Amino acid sequence: MNPHSEPSKRTGDSNPATTSPHSSAPPPSNSPRPPKPSTPANPSNTTSPPARPNPAYIAGSATPSDASAYTSSADESTAPGADAQVTLRSPAELADALPYFLGFYPDDSVVMVALHGERGRFGGRVRLGIPTDTAQWPDVADQLADCLISAGQERDNRPAAIIVYLCQEPAAGESGKDIRDRLRPLAQRLRTACGALDVPVLEALCLSNGRFWSYCCPDFRCCPAEGTPMVMPGTSVMAAAAAYAGMQVRGSLKEMEARLRPRTGPRAADQQKALDAAAAALLPRMLRRDGAVAVRRETLDLANTMIRRFRLDTPSGSNRARDACDDALITDSEAADLILGLQDRVTRDRAAEWMDGPAAAPALRLWRALARRCAGGYAEHAVAPLTLAGWVCWSTEDGPSARVALSCALALDPDYTFAQLLHHAINEGLDPEPLRRCLREQHQEEAVAAGEAPTSSTAPAAKETPRSTKRPGSPRPGPAGRPRGPRGATGPGTRTTDGRGRRRAGRDGDRSRR
Repeated sequence: MNPHSEPSKRTGDSNPATTSPHSSAPPPSNSPRPPKPSTPANPSNTTSPPARPNPAYIAGSATPSDASAYTSSADESTAPGADAQVTLRSPAELADALPYFLGFYPDDSVVMVALHGERGRFGGRVRLGIPTDTAQWPDVADQLADCLISAGQERDNRPAAIIVYLCQEPAAGESGKDIRDRLRPLAQRLRTACGALDVPVLEALCLSNGRFWSYCCPDFRCCPAEGTPMVMPGTSVMAAAAAYAGMQVRGSLKEMEARLRPRTGPRAADQQKALDAAAAALLPRMLRRDGAVAVRRETLDLANTMIRRFRLDTPSGSNRARDACDDALITDSEAADLILGLQDRVTRDRAAEWMDGPAAAPALRLWRALARRCAGGYAEHAVAPLTLAGWVCWSTEDGPSARVALSCALALDPDYTFAQLLHHAINEGLDPEPLRRCLREQHQEEAVAAGEAPTSSTAPAAKETPRSTKRPGSPRPGPAGRPRGPRGATGPGTRTTDGRGRRRAGRDGDRSRR
């Protein structure tokens, strides 16, 4: 199991959870009890025949937790309110709610969600890619169960039950039913591992090819062998609550990772040649007296120029088209100089100052573009831009994207300290503002020590607002210049025109030539 799948210790989020599953047997003594039918807070929990109880799944605010590629807990800062509740009345709605819990659809993943308290609040979550080697399944199941359960135990908040999701799309020649049968041993092993720790699995679902199957319900009347179609996207109670709260699902995990993968094909070969040339030229420069200082300054000046360029040219369309336009804004030689320059820790830390304000969105686009340029033998050089991308996403309250970027960085270099610290801080639910404030203060101190006039960390964007010279006393910039977060389609990934008609219409086919 990945060493970075530490459990989140903030399991006490505001999301209430589920009641007993389909099984006709009575729930274990330590499982959450269904609310009484007379309870006003849960009017949907109706009486049912003893042989087939009708479960009512209850979720709290429609907060899609900032799920990491491995673990997460709900982000309380984005919750609409602790008293907001969503009742999920069937396993179909429970299956539909998964992307809203995480913020994306977890392709090829096993996801476990802890339930806490008598009413079953959704707590910590753990996600891991499904191992291709079936011999690893027993060990992985034991570690995941121990990871999730011990997290709550450390905070005296031991889970009362667990929900298991197995998500995988069929390969060529396979069907969703084949996936269900192939993953059944893993589901059974996860149930056994949790039961060995005295925590029951209330429901285990397999999600594949637009359908879901329950590993816990033997009744074909509610869980047919051919599976149950997922509810229509956007029509469920969870989708409505998420829309009301301003939350969004950022596509699938594969789509998010594709935006960070290196180029392939002829364009990758051209970029690798540029990196080789830049590396050969960098060595003699670094050997000169004060060479490192000069390289740092040149790298930051080039990054400053690129951020201005990206800010003046904001593409539209799909993510793929936007990324193609971003790739066209930076040459192979410019990308090579920046990639090699960011390998220096001091340079990287200075570049991390572009994490809020008008510079955040173009900086995020730049770091993603640089990660895609780390082709061939320079794949590990992507760790620095990936970590910077994760930092900007977290700083602008896009936790799911931050975790994906940081997980990609740690997959390349598990010992990269900056990525480790950020990943741990996000999993702990820490506020990024103290770190942002520390970076700002450090920048000001360095500017004063160098005898320069203190400047804002968003200097790249400030030089493009001529109105500031006419209105020196004006307060904050308008909505177009504010940092963009995940609410209301104002995340760092949202691109709009800059009002100057400078829009690049990228073509989806551009990315295919990488």
